[in-house]
Amino acid sequence: MIKVTRLDHSPIVVNANMIVFVEQSHDTVISLINQDKLVVRESADDVVDRVIAFQRRVHEAPYLLPQVEKHEE
Repeated sequence: MIKVTRLDHSPIVVNANMIVFVEQSHDTVISLINQDKLVVRESADDVVDRVIAFQRRVHEAPYLLPQVEKHEE
């Protein structure tokens, strides 16, 4: 999930896995797989950076979890 801001300054959290593409024109438009479009204040580069950071956290998570010891019976 990534946090972005709508044009009216209200925050919204978006499932980064639902993003199909991000367009930068006058405003930034995030297109989702369900055909919804979100217009946000952040730049396209900022949205991409947040998605990359989210994906890094997801893929690093298993390495950050404490190791569970297996007890033999």
